[in-house]
Amino acid sequence: MKYIVLLSDGMAGRPLEELGGRTTLEAAKTPVMDALAEKAEIGMAAMVPEGMAPGSDTANLSVMGYDPKLYYTGRSPLEALSIGVDMAPTDVSYRCNVVTLTEEEGAYEDQRILDHSSGEISTEDAAVLIEAVKAELGKEGYEFYAGTSYRHLLIWKQGEVLEFTAPHDILTERIGGYLPGHPVFREMMEKSYEILKDHPINIERKKRGENPANSLWFWGAGTRPALASFREKTGKRGVMISAVDLLKGIAVGAGMDNISVEGANGGLHTNYEGKADAAVKALLEDGYDFSYVHVEAPDEMGHMGVMQDKITAIENVDGRVLKRIIDAMDASGEEYRILVLPDHPTPVCVRTHTGEPVPYLLYDSRTESEGIHIYNEKEAAKSGRVWKDGYRLIDHLLEV
Repeated sequence: MKYIVLLSDGMAGRPLEELGGRTTLEAAKTPVMDALAEKAEIGMAAMVPEGMAPGSDTANLSVMGYDPKLYYTGRSPLEALSIGVDMAPTDVSYRCNVVTLTEEEGAYEDQRILDHSSGEISTEDAAVLIEAVKAELGKEGYEFYAGTSYRHLLIWKQGEVLEFTAPHDILTERIGGYLPGHPVFREMMEKSYEILKDHPINIERKKRGENPANSLWFWGAGTRPALASFREKTGKRGVMISAVDLLKGIAVGAGMDNISVEGANGGLHTNYEGKADAAVKALLEDGYDFSYVHVEAPDEMGHMGVMQDKITAIENVDGRVLKRIIDAMDASGEEYRILVLPDHPTPVCVRTHTGEPVPYLLYDSRTESEGIHIYNEKEAAKSGRVWKDGYRLIDHLLEV
């Protein structure tokens, strides 16, 4: 038996007036999910424990079977594992986004965040900008590390865990009310704006009509995590396929292998087929029992608030990832179980994560009995199945 999780990040949403009261998942054409739903178990799962922030960090830990209340030490430390930073017990890691501010006249605090991802800036361009910041802002005890696309890292040696606001939670808002109270972080952010807004890369980006990456933004602090081994916990040899450092870091912490897919970038125009092919190869040729395929695009489109792009992202997950996996697994004759779900909703109407339960679809290739005929939030809720402790759902996937 082979096991697959297809995690469509932020895929769930809320009813939209523009869609006649449907969610983006309901509006998307998902024939493969719906075909599986005819034989699958459908239900709802709470992946964000009550009282915890609805982040991809806590939610994906739950999907992986790790109770966030026991294992969560912050978002950025998980990304540090992916980058290969060897954190000391006294180190504190901070996520360091390169964001787009409005560049209005006036003080730094009067700017607004237009884009938390700087137009999904390339890793290559962002690395140059991070190096420019390091050269100007280098301070003893504060170390910058380049990550992927807009997602980077700051290590504060012998630091403190300070709570800063996530930039995707305050899009279009004046930043003055959300800036760090800590003087060093405030100074680094203000100076980064002066360094980056006229950097040659950003001048060229603006000429091309792209969002400039003109400021740092710190958030997601935490200390070194200690996850139990996924293989020891489940008995399965697992692999992670994701373009996102957070997911790669969870895999490193869990002792799983990471597979990098060329052209996978966490955006709308990612290498969907490459991710599907990597998962199938890992299961059918490379001896893995479990494959976790993470697709970031629906979440990013939710943050951007672009309804049609989120629908397109969901349709790409269905037609270009799920179909390719199912076709290959069926052709192989190998028995398999696949769990399809988001980690959390990212409704386009609020442009950030929310913490309500998410719909899941659990399909077993040996099952012939009919279930419901479509997969979405409303139909999953009608099933009456609710996993209040979402981190236990993976045991249900692996129990056969």
